[in-house]
Amino acid sequence: MHLPAGRRSVIRAIVLVLATALVTGVSGAQSPGGPPAGFPAVPGLQLVDSMAAAEFARDSIASLTIGVVTPQGLVWTRSYGFADMSTRRLASRSSVYRIGSITKMFTALMLHQLIAAGKIRVSDPVERYYPEIKEIRGYSRLTAPITVLQLATMTSGIAREPREEGPFWTGPVSQWESTLRAALPHTDIEFEPGTRFLYSNIGYAILGATLGRVAGVPYVQWEKERILTPLGMQHTAFEIEPSIAAELAKGYDISPNDGPDPGQAVREGIAGRGFKVPNGALFTTVDDLSKFLLLQLGHGPASVLPSARLDSAYSGVVAASGELSGGYGLGFSVARRGDFTWYGHNGGVSGYVAMMYFDREQQIGVIVLRNAGGGKVNPNKLAIDALEYLVKSKVAAGKK
Repeated sequence: MHLPAGRRSVIRAIVLVLATALVTGVSGAQSPGGPPAGFPAVPGLQLVDSMAAAEFARDSIASLTIGVVTPQGLVWTRSYGFADMSTRRLASRSSVYRIGSITKMFTALMLHQLIAAGKIRVSDPVERYYPEIKEIRGYSRLTAPITVLQLATMTSGIAREPREEGPFWTGPVSQWESTLRAALPHTDIEFEPGTRFLYSNIGYAILGATLGRVAGVPYVQWEKERILTPLGMQHTAFEIEPSIAAELAKGYDISPNDGPDPGQAVREGIAGRGFKVPNGALFTTVDDLSKFLLLQLGHGPASVLPSARLDSAYSGVVAASGELSGGYGLGFSVARRGDFTWYGHNGGVSGYVAMMYFDREQQIGVIVLRNAGGGKVNPNKLAIDALEYLVKSKVAAGKK
């Protein structure tokens, strides 16, 4: 009997689900496959489960956690594989992963809060609050100062990273601002500000330092007191604190020849990320991150940020990449594949990758967390495919 291609792919996915469960273990006890009691069913969840299990089964290394968020919150989540391969500790919804550059969205939220409070404008020159930016190589030749908007939308012209290796690549969170200061003279202006998109990690570190000056409160303290705590993100931190240590998923870098190696990820967890705090230091869980995603969908507490402020941002300035397939707004990326467009951010540090994508119009988001870098699994494609399928399933269900 001939089966349509779509049906054949589903059957293959289901077979791989069974294989994954037998070979690696699925933490279904803590991450049930269906929506929790009291939450509405979401069309397409079963196939998303199959998609995730099939993707993880491509190498079955370490773990993968996926979650689906609607206006009701985290309506479904499941974990596959091991948070710690050496002890065979299963991953679960309580597992803590590093999320890398998704941290930038938290920094942008601080910017929104300060704008709403009337303390800063996106047109303000950065040097008004953070004159140290003038130490960047080539800054003195600029015809106009870099603005807050240019930092936030990746159009400042500042290089992605400092050019030379140095002591600014590692260091504790408590010293990140002094580490950033040491990195500035080793960083270049590559383009005239405002002329093109150029993703800059150190640019977002400068933005975090600038916002701390504006607030009169250190960046990390503000993030904890004004964002993490009000959102109930009790298992989110900028470094390995006692509140998250026991549930930390051990990170692995996968080499084609040597297999999964936790060495570098462990060293980075201990040594710290140097200046890379506002742009990539957070640890979190799928439950905690779902609360942040809920805010991005427009359903967070107004005490953190009124939804109208985010509505304005998502309908506002977006700096496009050269090939026009994506862009960057005030702390979020936007991308298009065919007729499907999504918002969010991804992130990656040694031993971890993370994706948080969402459709604001259809009010659905997907989170994918993995404690492995490299290998055969493609978490980014999984997150996009899952979100697109859920969106199209919702639209189709609404037409019935």
